[in-house]
Amino acid sequence: MRTFHSCWRGIAFSMALGIVTFVLSSCSIVRAQAPMVSLQEIITGLALPVAITHAGDGSGRLFITLQGGQILIYDGRRLLPTPFLDIRSLVACCGERGLLSVAFHPNYEQNGYFYINYTQRPDGDTVIARYHVSRDADVADPDSAVILLVIPQPFSNHNGGQLQFGPDGYLYIGMGDGGSAGDPQNNAQNGQTLLGKMLRIDVNNADTSDGLMYDIPANNPFINDPKVRDEIWALGLRNPWRFSFDRVTGDLFIGDVGQNSWEEVDFQPASSAGGENYGWRLMEGTHCFNPSTNCNNGRLTLPILEYDHSLGCSITGGYRYRGAQIPRLYGIYLYGDYCSGRIWGATESNGRWTTREFLNTELSLSTFGEDESGELYVAHHDGANGAIYRIIAKP
Repeated sequence: MRTFHSCWRGIAFSMALGIVTFVLSSCSIVRAQAPMVSLQEIITGLALPVAITHAGDGSGRLFITLQGGQILIYDGRRLLPTPFLDIRSLVACCGERGLLSVAFHPNYEQNGYFYINYTQRPDGDTVIARYHVSRDADVADPDSAVILLVIPQPFSNHNGGQLQFGPDGYLYIGMGDGGSAGDPQNNAQNGQTLLGKMLRIDVNNADTSDGLMYDIPANNPFINDPKVRDEIWALGLRNPWRFSFDRVTGDLFIGDVGQNSWEEVDFQPASSAGGENYGWRLMEGTHCFNPSTNCNNGRLTLPILEYDHSLGCSITGGYRYRGAQIPRLYGIYLYGDYCSGRIWGATESNGRWTTREFLNTELSLSTFGEDESGELYVAHHDGANGAIYRIIAKP
């Protein structure tokens, strides 16, 4: 029977800096129990699925992002034969590059806008673009693209790629540190680059004075700091591979892929004003990385959960379950590992987070997804044999 580390971190606030710091207080080990969930395969034969989401339009459809440059629709019964969007000619794929996610505008049912994150041909730079649905609700207009951001990528890996609209209506963009190993350019701690950051932008307005197709929210944390780009909401991330907002509380969970030893889950409460520094490359998880000692000046926000590479090698962030089909799962944060196929569930009580293994699969877990009703899904990233599974109660 496996055991898993969990840590309790007391919260200390630095009012002058506006940064929330989690201080390691104690650790415990939780013994694994019998799983309460299983997986039900619903789609097969997919080429490298990397994201699952919904449009929030009441249709109940799932939108499946394929790394090569397509978005497909599952209508609850079948995979529709015509892609919702096909931009394979624009996308540099694969490895860690590709079409990496889609996010639908909170008012998508009225305005038809959705946003994508992809690495472009021929240079692999990150593009954030807005598209519009066509008159056919199941097909987007491929000629409707409006480019919001192009972010240069120095290497081919650590592109991040997740897009999510927060409870505040702003678009959040997870950016990796630009790649290679050990963040050689120290991008994650450099406020003048958007790499290694969580960005937050207002897509409902455009700052035409600066030639931008978006605006900066007036309460972004670094808006008056000339040393930090205005778009930055948080920093110190290595490769945030999947983040999500709790649809009930608004809390933010970030799965940040580690270097050689530790995978982590970072957490930002809904009450936060932003500005957190999650520590990379100073720290990997709760452990010093560069420098190897005296790496934390007390201003870093440490992860709520971490695991070492005996249990996996690349975290895939998930969702806090808020569906109705598995009552015992309600409020549990599910996440997994791409390499080992393990799926864990984490719970919090009075600042104490504990986690236990739910499933040990043979899947390459590339993403979790959430439908309109809060039910959860996972994707198997396996060449042309990828698949989508629904998380269900164990029979």
